Amino acid sequence: MLLTAFLSLLRAMKAGFPMPALILSSNGGSFPPPLSREEETECFRRAKEEGDMEARGKLIEHNLRLVAHVVRKYYASNREEEDLVSIGTVGLIKSVDSFNPSNGARFATYAAKCIQNEILMYFRSQKKLQSEVSMGETIDTDRDGNALTYEDVVAVEDTIADDLDLKIKIAKALNFVKTGLDAREREIIVMRYGLDGQNPATQREAAERLGISRSYVSRIEKAALEKLRRAL
Repeated sequence: MLLTAFLSLLRAMKAGFPMPALILSSNGGSFPPPLSREEETECFRRAKEEGDMEARGKLIEHNLRLVAHVVRKYYASNREEEDLVSIGTVGLIKSVDSFNPSNGARFATYAAKCIQNEILMYFRSQKKLQSEVSMGETIDTDRDGNALTYEDVVAVEDTIADDLDLKIKIAKALNFVKTGLDAREREIIVMRYGLDGQNPATQREAAERLGISRSYVSRIEKAALEKLRRAL
């Protein structure tokens, strides 16, 4: 099975988004409050017309709670909830980059659809790695207990080129983890993202296993991810 958190990490690197946002989970930390309509409009103007990366980052950060909302509403029963938040964040990034304010649509509506599509693309990619199943198979249930099947939700978008690009980046990233990080950085990245057949560990769990503070684990992890970002 593809390592979901690591795949999301690489997709975000490809999108040019800083790593700390992906470390947020639906259960930990606090999300920045939503922007007012006026603030959102101004940020889109600056991002689109002036290429202002700070405005782009603000739009992403202040809509992270939308990712958590979508995951909780439609995938609350899924055991991979934290990974889905990371994957959904990639959809949010794409929505910020592709949204056209002049169309008159509400950004939150557009972004929610992009977040869902990214998660559903992930479900589809998982099925490609497993045996063929019926499109009528239930993959999850919504908050009201209604069944969600692949036929109901899978997008018909061709992602072969993106999938190949990600596989190449994943191979490079895994090689860099083995050869480009020092021993402590490698140990924490392997532990946090469930590499080498391990189960992914939270920062708290990693800190307890290594006998160091959680903040120290966080600092080492962020430094290692920055090295990885530069290497790619």
